[in-house]
Amino acid sequence: MRAPHPRRALRTTTVGAVSATLVAGAAFGLAPAAQAAPAAPAAAPPAASATDVRFVDIPGDGGTILKANVFTPKGAQPGTRYPAIVLPTSWAMPQIEYVAQAQKLANSGYVVVSYNSRGFWQSGGEIETAGPEDIADASKVIDWTLANTPADPSKVGMAGVSYGAGISLLAAGHDKRVKAVAALSGWGDLIDSIYSGRTQHSQAAALLGGAGALTGRPSAELQQTLKDFLGSNLDKEDEMIAWGAKRSPATYLDDINENGAAVMLGNAWGDTLFPPNQYAEFYERLTGPKRLEFRPGDHATAEATGLLGLPNDTWTSTQRWFDHYLKGADNGIDKEQPVQLKSRSEGGYEGYPDWKSVGPDRKKIAMAGSTTIRANVDSGANGGIAILSNALDQFLKIPPTASVPLLPRRYTGVWQSERYTSAQRVRGTAKLHTTLTSTKESGTLVAYLYDVGPLGLGKLVSNAPYTFHGKTPGKPFGVDLELFSTAYDVPAGHRLALVVDTVDPLYIEHNPSGAQLTFSSPESDPSYVSVPLREQ
Repeated sequence: MRAPHPRRALRTTTVGAVSATLVAGAAFGLAPAAQAAPAAPAAAPPAASATDVRFVDIPGDGGTILKANVFTPKGAQPGTRYPAIVLPTSWAMPQIEYVAQAQKLANSGYVVVSYNSRGFWQSGGEIETAGPEDIADASKVIDWTLANTPADPSKVGMAGVSYGAGISLLAAGHDKRVKAVAALSGWGDLIDSIYSGRTQHSQAAALLGGAGALTGRPSAELQQTLKDFLGSNLDKEDEMIAWGAKRSPATYLDDINENGAAVMLGNAWGDTLFPPNQYAEFYERLTGPKRLEFRPGDHATAEATGLLGLPNDTWTSTQRWFDHYLKGADNGIDKEQPVQLKSRSEGGYEGYPDWKSVGPDRKKIAMAGSTTIRANVDSGANGGIAILSNALDQFLKIPPTASVPLLPRRYTGVWQSERYTSAQRVRGTAKLHTTLTSTKESGTLVAYLYDVGPLGLGKLVSNAPYTFHGKTPGKPFGVDLELFSTAYDVPAGHRLALVVDTVDPLYIEHNPSGAQLTFSSPESDPSYVSVPLREQ
């Protein structure tokens, strides 16, 4: 059934983002696998002076063949056992994704088995999106590893980037043999990742769908779910949420905690597929040994150089994590502050005892008066392009920008702080609280927090979407929205600005034609945005 109000086609920026990503993949030699087929000659791994490497077929759940590679410490003696690390590949990536890191780990005394997740490339089956078959595959790969390599059954770890991170966390809740996990650029809650604020993250979903279709065989369930999701089929909303919950490690948190695996989570502040908020919340609910690391960048960009064999902080932490929790090395990682953050501005890492301790001070920007904006027009304030914009911020310190004084007030609400006399170190999650009145029963708003310089140029600090349905036109209702967590230093002499509009190419918007949104600040319940700051 159609949604209760007209839906617009995906914007050209979404299509462009998908095309750019897939073209980039092709540039790296990623060609599609139209169907499961016998293995083509595998690309030779880097020369390994201290490891033995072989390419194998591993029977997964239901006998589905998973293409894999195995790195074993060279000269392993019969009877000698080594800790093992299993690496499921990322979404759309081939089985050689982790070759550089697998070799490093094997050189330091690990058995490493990397396998191509089902449905992708030359592995069999269909893409089940971290469903029950993928969880069962992880256990089957562990079975095979213990039976066919000198792996120690009491020292098994799992790690991965993106899709591999999600599968590793899910496996930790279903297989007690998993003793340590490093989940990089992954998700704890799939729904809160791509449907936060009850808003479809259209570029993220389209990227995943496009890359899956190019490099694998999406299941009928995945194809239908994407169709309903991107088509705004609200009649299927409950089914889509249930589909996502089944694939969310947070659903199995009690099992993960009971099994007791040591869990390290790493992510980027600007991850447009799996925003940091949901990972931080998942981290706080873990009860076993744990570590959380956030860095500048977008989805998987923080780990990318390590996949090429270059020095990389994320992978260095990953090996230290496994060295301690699988080898028992006294390397001090368990004695460090478990929450490690790196600002998008300058500076090194900051340690905190827990996520709650990040940004303990808060300053409010008042949203006084009453402001009405018209919907359905992109004001020029937006979150950029998935992957590209935050990668530019990571490497060149160029975040999405907007001229705040020139934003059309007909389509935007703008509230600004005073000019700050000292630098403001934003750390954590900014929160918007306001009263909203709409002329229609459904609608979408997008909130942005900008660092505004003396000339009015705003650099994006954070953003988040919010969608409502079933509201009574003309009747005020409360809105509480968490913006995506970040770490950003606002220079002295600058100010912060909250900007709200109704259209952003990152998201699907639900504003009927002619809709207007009014933001008010009742005396009994003032509106504001609360900004978390590190202690000065």
